[in-house]
Amino acid sequence: MQKSDFHFDLPDHLIAQHPLPDRSGARMLDVDGATGQLRDARVLDLPERLQPGDLVVTNDVRVMPARVFGRKASGGRVEVMIERLVQPRVAWAHVRASKTPKPGGQLVLEGGHAVEVRGRQDDGLFVLELAQGTWPEVLEAVGHMPLPPYIRRADTPDDAERYQTVFARQPGAVAAPTAGLHFDDALMAAIQARGAELASTTLWVGAGTFQPVRSERIDEHRMHAERVQVPQATVDAVEATRARGGRVVAIGTTVVRALEAAAAQGQLAAMDGDTRLFIKPGDQFRVVDALFTNFHLPESTLLMLVCAFAGYDTVMHAYRHAVTQQYRFFSYGDAMWLTPQPEARA
Repeated sequence: MQKSDFHFDLPDHLIAQHPLPDRSGARMLDVDGATGQLRDARVLDLPERLQPGDLVVTNDVRVMPARVFGRKASGGRVEVMIERLVQPRVAWAHVRASKTPKPGGQLVLEGGHAVEVRGRQDDGLFVLELAQGTWPEVLEAVGHMPLPPYIRRADTPDDAERYQTVFARQPGAVAAPTAGLHFDDALMAAIQARGAELASTTLWVGAGTFQPVRSERIDEHRMHAERVQVPQATVDAVEATRARGGRVVAIGTTVVRALEAAAAQGQLAAMDGDTRLFIKPGDQFRVVDALFTNFHLPESTLLMLVCAFAGYDTVMHAYRHAVTQQYRFFSYGDAMWLTPQPEARA
């Protein structure tokens, strides 16, 4: 398939710039992958889609205030987006500047924190080393929440809470697992009252999630690497769910990628390592039986994953419907509930 097959027209005013007052107050488009049927609903209706014995799996990653501003020693302004903390003083990062920093170059971040550019990784990330202190300390002191590029405003104190899920535990992500932003304590209680159980994975979302697919043939795209952790407790919970006839429900595409990466050898197993798994139409799913997710960017790998799950024609029709019905898109936007097309099951 071609990248252009996943294009859709989206008016700018449908890109949500702020969260709703209530986390669970968004709309939800119900998509039946087997029949193609669509139904307009609310996120508050999600518990009704669940059955006793289902397993709801969340991503418990926590977003770090990864965006930092500063200057080069020469005086030019720089913007640093931390991608991964490697050691207390060493991080891999994206750096925006008028001229590309060179190895040995010096940066001075807000608060006077001195940084040396040690070099670059194979994927282009800069290796940055602090002269003093640690990156968690610096980010806590002067970092900004890394709002996605389609949110065209500066971050505010409210974003420190709202661009973070209620089940965020494991620090280190530079983007939120946005499907989880809809959940609050009341919705979680309603899900458990339905008889569904809960489990978690961790996928440290990187800034690469916003990088465009640059090859026209999607088969030629190389996915960015992200660290995944699927604990043995979650593997055991999935096996117990299968034994009782329940479904594995993924809250977000990051959970899909984590679980399916951990099952890449044919059977789900505990995992702690990097994945470059790129799920696209024609691929099958070994673990996930239902998906709750936000609306994704045109021509993005996440939209391709959703098309693989519920069917290309069905999903693209659902997106056109969402535009017509004025759904709100992307991180602070509305959501979808999807069941798989029959051929998506391994």
